[in-house]
Amino acid sequence: MPLQPTYPGVYVEEIPSGVRTITGVSTSITAFIGRAFRGPVNEPITINNYGDFERIFGGLWLNSTLGYAVRDFYLNGGSQAIIVRLTHSKLKQAEGQTPGENPTPAEGQTPGQTEATAKKAQLNVNGLNLEAANEGSWGNALKVRIEYVDNVIRDAESQKLFNITVLDQKTGQLEVFRNVSVLPNHPRQVDKVLLNESYFVRFRDESLPADRPAAHAQPAPGKKLWDDDDNDTNTKATTKAEPNSGADGDDLDVNDFTGPNKEANKQGLYALNKADLFNILCIPPYKKDGNIDYHPLVDQAAEFCKDRRAFFIIDPPSDWTDKDKAKAGIQNDLGEPTSYAAVFFPRIKQPNPLRKNQIEEFVPCGAIAGVFARTDVQRGVWKAPAGTEATLTGVPQLSVPLTDPDNGELNPLGINCLRTLPAYGRVIWGSRTRKGDDRLTDEWKYIPVRRFALFLEESLYRGTQWV
Repeated sequence: MPLQPTYPGVYVEEIPSGVRTITGVSTSITAFIGRAFRGPVNEPITINNYGDFERIFGGLWLNSTLGYAVRDFYLNGGSQAIIVRLTHSKLKQAEGQTPGENPTPAEGQTPGQTEATAKKAQLNVNGLNLEAANEGSWGNALKVRIEYVDNVIRDAESQKLFNITVLDQKTGQLEVFRNVSVLPNHPRQVDKVLLNESYFVRFRDESLPADRPAAHAQPAPGKKLWDDDDNDTNTKATTKAEPNSGADGDDLDVNDFTGPNKEANKQGLYALNKADLFNILCIPPYKKDGNIDYHPLVDQAAEFCKDRRAFFIIDPPSDWTDKDKAKAGIQNDLGEPTSYAAVFFPRIKQPNPLRKNQIEEFVPCGAIAGVFARTDVQRGVWKAPAGTEATLTGVPQLSVPLTDPDNGELNPLGINCLRTLPAYGRVIWGSRTRKGDDRLTDEWKYIPVRRFALFLEESLYRGTQWV
C-alpha cells in the first residue's frame, strides 16, 4: 500500500505487476447419471475412487448399469467422478382413475406434478419415528437399538438422555450416537444429530416426542445382541424397518432426466447445475432392453453439455449387432450430429461378479471416459484418446469383432470403433465427434480439437472473472 513520507530518506514501495495467471481447469471430471442401490437422490456427489462409490451408492447392483460404468472408469485411469442418483417418478393419477389410463392431474394438482415410486424405509423405535436417509430397499436391512445413558448426575435434563445405535445388516456397518435428547433446543437434539451425522437414518416427525423412547432390554439368554426379534416393541432387543417399507422404485424413463420442471428444480440431468465443473457426461442404459431413450435424450444431453462446456459419450444401441446395423443406425438412432458428443462401437463383454462371473455385454462409456482421463494426464487433452496407447483395461472381449475394412466403412461416418489388435488387446481406434462424418466437412470433426477448445474456453472464462 502507498506510504506516507514522514522523514527525509529513501522509501520502498511494492507495486503490483498487474500480471494475472490463468490456471488451466481440469479436463476429465466425469459425470455419471442413473439408478443406484442407495445414496442421495438428485444431488451431484463427488467421488475420488471406486471405494467411495461403494460406500455412498452401494457398489454394483443388478438393477442398474451405473455401477459397472463407474467401475470401468476407475479401472481405465479415471480419477474424479460426479454421481447423480435418480429414482423414477410418475404423474399422479386423479381420484377414481383406473390404473393404465393416461394419467391426468388430480384435483388441485398442477400439470406435471409427480410422485416417486421409490420409498424410504420407515422405522418405529419404541415411539421414536425414524426413516432411512434415502430411498431404496436397502433401508429394510436397518435395525436400531435404544440404550439409556448411565449418568451419575440425576438432574431432569440428564434423565432425558439416551444412546442410539444403528446397524446396517447388509454391510455390517454401525453408527452410534451418544447422549442425544428429545428436549427442544438441547445441544444434542436427536433430530438434528441424525440429520448432520448419520448416513443411515433421519427423524421423520414434525415434532419431537414428549419423552425419550423406552430402552431396549438385553437379549434373551442364548441370543446375540442383534438377533432378538421379540414382537413386544417395548422389550425387544432391536427395532427394524417394517417389511418391504423401503422400495427401489420402477425403471427410469426420459422424464426422470429432462421431464417437466426438472431444469427449474435442478433435478434429473439438470442436477449437474449444482456441480461446479464437469468435463465428460455418461448416461449408462437404464431400460430393460439395455438402452436409453435416445430420442430426445441424446439431443437434450448434448445441448446441456454445450451450455456447460462438456463432452457427451454416447453408447451404441443394443441392436447394433453388426457393422451394417451401425451404418444404418448412425443416421437415425442418435439424434442430430453435434461436435459435443461422440459414439463408440461396439459394446464390451466382461464377467459379471454378481452372476458368478458369467460373460455379459456392457456399455463402453465408463471405460472410454477412463481412457480420456488417462490420456489427458499422460499426454494432454490435445492428444486423441485413441491408438495403441488407448488400451481398455478389464475388457477381455468386444461384442462385435471388426476388421480393417469394417473400420474403414464406419470411421468416415463418425463412428469410433473399438478393436482387438494382436499384442495390444482391446483399444480405441477412432476419435471423431458426431460431426466427424466426412461428408459434413466440419472443423470440429475430431474429439481432441473440440475438447481442447472446451478446455481453453473454460480456463479463460474462469481465469478472467477478476475483470
